[in-house]
Amino acid sequence: MDKSLEKSLLVWLKTQKKACGGFLKLSLWLGMISAIVMVVQAYLIATILDGVILGGKLINSEIIRDSGTQPLTVNLAAFMPHFIGLIALMLLRALLAYGRERASFEAGKRLRGHIRSAVMDKLIKLGPAFIKGKPAGSWASIVLEQVEDLQDFYARYLPQVSLAGFIPILILAAVFPLNWAAGLILLLTAPLIPLFMILVGMGAADANRKNFNALARLSGHFMDRLKGLSTLKLFHRGDAELNVIATASEEFRSRTMSVLRLAFLSSAVLEFFAAVSIAVLAVYFGFSYLGNLDFGYYGAHANISASADPELGGIPFSLFTGLFILILAPEFYQPLRDMGTHYHAKAQAIGAAEALITLLEYPEPEFVGTIHINNIQTLRADNLEVFSVDGTRLLGPLSFDVQSGEHLALVGPSGAGKTSLLNALLGFLPYKGHLLINGHELSAIDLPHWRQHLAWLGQEPQLFHGTVRDNVALANQAMAEDKIWQLLTAANIAEFIKAQPLGLDSPIGEQSSGLSVGQAQRIALARALGQQASLFVLDEPTASLDSQSEQAVSAALNTAMAGKMCIMVTHRLDKLDEMDSILVLDKGSIAQRGNFTTLSNTPGLFQTLLRENVESVADIELVPLSNTSLVDSTLDIAADITQGDRQ
Repeated sequence: MDKSLEKSLLVWLKTQKKACGGFLKLSLWLGMISAIVMVVQAYLIATILDGVILGGKLINSEIIRDSGTQPLTVNLAAFMPHFIGLIALMLLRALLAYGRERASFEAGKRLRGHIRSAVMDKLIKLGPAFIKGKPAGSWASIVLEQVEDLQDFYARYLPQVSLAGFIPILILAAVFPLNWAAGLILLLTAPLIPLFMILVGMGAADANRKNFNALARLSGHFMDRLKGLSTLKLFHRGDAELNVIATASEEFRSRTMSVLRLAFLSSAVLEFFAAVSIAVLAVYFGFSYLGNLDFGYYGAHANISASADPELGGIPFSLFTGLFILILAPEFYQPLRDMGTHYHAKAQAIGAAEALITLLEYPEPEFVGTIHINNIQTLRADNLEVFSVDGTRLLGPLSFDVQSGEHLALVGPSGAGKTSLLNALLGFLPYKGHLLINGHELSAIDLPHWRQHLAWLGQEPQLFHGTVRDNVALANQAMAEDKIWQLLTAANIAEFIKAQPLGLDSPIGEQSSGLSVGQAQRIALARALGQQASLFVLDEPTASLDSQSEQAVSAALNTAMAGKMCIMVTHRLDKLDEMDSILVLDKGSIAQRGNFTTLSNTPGLFQTLLRENVESVADIELVPLSNTSLVDSTLDIAADITQGDRQ
């Protein structure tokens, strides 16, 4: 990964830590207090061991010790306060560790919630036209896995960076007054750990980034193939797609093993240098106690130890000093080792941040208007050009007018730009030229207020996990029960809901599970009717329905749209005789316009499409009823084809 990019990603990650609230600072302070307690704890342990091992304790400048050949005795009562203090400090450190873990987790939890909210808000602003540019599995990877991988960076790495500086300095401040040589050994060996940590971890961020990309590709590919499994089986593409998934899985496995290889190598290097450094310190004290080394101590310590036991040959410093420093030595390197362990979390977060920043900084459609309208009387397009979110022209230039109460149909082959026009009208795609509502430019109208005047119904009903009541009253949770029943009646679904044991409280699973497509579409229609809209925007609302459900939805729509403006995309050209006008789009331009009678009698694209439409319907009707599997397969293919029309 480019160093400038890695640095910018790290800066962005650090700017987000304010979302953690005060929990990040609380975690740091608890860690610092725990470090101070640890030094005091080491002092008490060294004091107790010094007194117990040497069999005496210096009290009021006198040595309490048995003489002659009698065994050394210890005044245990003198050490009772030390034992009590040690137990109290152990309990205190346990509480501090618990508090720090809780604070760290809460900091990461708040950060993840903040980032997820920002991602979801951004996706809402960019709209479905942008979301459909990636497979659903890729978005799931970003919203779930990649946001989740930020947890340890904020919960562990950032606090550990500060503690890795504070704790060694604290220990050096305690060691240097006792023995300058030991302090110098600690000071000189400490940089080895972060140095090799940086060397080993240089490629970790890049490896994690590639791993995330491989996971996103695998997730998106697998989910898309799973959704189209019946079509793949029909065309005998199962084995080929298995090979593709196997290739993507192998790439992800290889990337994952690269990340793990770096993680294990980093841990091994850190453990090695920490162990070597502690060993050097232990060797120094060992040779000093044997009398082979006589540097690093201060004169006061030599006098005390020599007066304590002349038979020991004048040890240059007391046993307390060696024990105290050796107890602190592992704690001196532990923060650096922990930072090395959590350095992998930093690399992981940097890898995840790239995709998040790309999404969060993606330019949004420029709809910043403030104008409010009371009702939609006229809709006029003048040299309108519609563009994708990345700037590619999808449609135009084209011009047309729609008046209040008029119904306009948009037809044309797949890719002609029909859905793109609807997305621009909904405010999900940028445009150039003029798109005037009651004479006001759409970009100058307050977008949330504008959408309150719209009722949208697409070919894929989107119902959410909850109850029928929740889904119908989605835009107004305070909607009265009588009003909900009126909407369900208007959508020709009230009788079905009444037949359910729980009525309006009947549960609806994810992706409308438990309902047929027609039932889900009619509940979605009831929700749309609750908008009290003056413009109906319909995108193949009966594309995936059986004949009975199609008739029910069409009848409900015709009743609801009476006297109101409607713009509808459809492939069912034989059902357009009730539309006031028809625009035939081809390659982003208007190829023909007129009413159904005129266009059906005029040679051109509409007549060709109408002939193909009638022939396809006739072919399906001629299939023998006994061959139900072929009928089902044909209907599935037709549904897949119509659902693939996204422009």
